Amino acid sequence: MRDTSFRNAAAFGKRIEYWIIGLLLKEGFDVFIPLVDEDGIDAIIRGNDGRKLDIQIKARSGGVKFGSSALFTVGQSHPEVRADYFFIFYSERLNDLWIMSSSDFIDKCVTTKSGLHEGNRSIWMNGKSKSKATEYPNPRFDEWRASKNGKLDFSRLSSALTVGQ
Repeated sequence: MRDTSFRNAAAFGKRIEYWIIGLLLKEGFDVFIPLVDEDGIDAIIRGNDGRKLDIQIKARSGGVKFGSSALFTVGQSHPEVRADYFFIFYSERLNDLWIMSSSDFIDKCVTTKSGLHEGNRSIWMNGKSKSKATEYPNPRFDEWRASKNGKLDFSRLSSALTVGQ
């Protein structure tokens, strides 16, 4: 039988990208989707004055190994801070979203120093309790949580679009 795990993972990621793009549209953002997947840009949002933000959407499915429901890895495509660039992270198991600027991500992530994955950057936004076999959003990243009190808050993106006005 053919291994379809990568195909299923890629399909999950693409589904979540479109779901989040739909949420952004519902919130009133003008969203543009690049035709090619290049430079880690999954969507571009534009403000009223023409200012643009590049968005990369990273998602973890509910089927990932226990303890890694909100472990997000960005390959070597993000070696330094990028202006007007944001990540939207989604954990299916935790049903949670985080929105983080490139600068915040670089500041909070861990960079692999050697080996096959040298230069990759990762961020672990969940905690876990082995005794209760549960995972939870790590309070260390509450500042970036977009899902608060049962509502989504995209004000971090709105604010970034209006800086300098």
